[in-house]
Formats: sequence, structure tokens, C-alpha cells
Amino acid sequence: MGNREEMLDVIKRAYAARGDGDLEGLVAAFHPQGSFNLVGDRSALHLTGSVEGHPTLREAFGQFIAHFDFQKREILTELVDGNRVAVQSRMVIRHNPSGKVFSTEILDLFKFQDGKIVELVEFADTALVKAIIS
Repeated sequence: MGNREEMLDVIKRAYAARGDGDLEGLVAAFHPQGSFNLVGDRSALHLTGSVEGHPTLREAFGQFIAHFDFQKREILTELVDGNRVAVQSRMVIRHNPSGKVFSTEILDLFKFQDGKIVELVEFADTALVKAIIS
């Protein structure tokens, strides 16, 4: 897949599914062997690390959806190069268990294969997330 608009459309549909709490819609955007990696120190924040394949993506994303409500996303930058896309977003997020609302920026690095997301590496302020959930 190299079509800029097609890749951005898949990403925007995945973002919309995540924002709506639509687990199946989110997982459907991923290739069956797709992976998600939240970059960070796993010993400092248990949410970090990598998962691969629809069953583990479904489990991980289900936990994220249960705990974090993405209330607003503003896309700041979209960069496309071949089958790779970088998206910088400003987010307003609600931590459901505590009710705390916070804003942060996230950088998502996507790789596409067969019209689906085969890799998503996400960079977030994991220190902020740890402080919110503590």
C-alpha cells in the first residue's frame, strides 16, 4: 500500500474507532499479524511494551479502552513516506477509574502492509500516565 490518502483513511477510521470505544473496529484496521508497541520502561509503567496479532491486540486495546477515554484528538502533523506514516496528535484523555482528565501529545509511527496497519509504535508521556494512574 503506498497511496497516501488510503493509509490516512485507515488511520483516521482506527482513531475514530478508538475514540468511540469500538474495539472491533480498531482491531480491524490491523493486519492479522499487526503489532502495537507503547514505548517506555515496562518496569516503570506496566502498560508499555509490544503485542502482536489480533487476539493480543484485542486484549490490550480492550484494557486501554476500559481505562482511558480519548475525549478529543487534534492531529497536528501527518507525514507519509512510502508505506510508513507518522502522526502527531494533541489529546484530551480521561482516566476512567479516577475520573482525572489530562492533555498530552502522542506520536504514532505506522507501517502498512496489504492495506492494513502491520506495525504501530506509539510514543506517549508515560511519566504523565504513571502519575495519573497512581
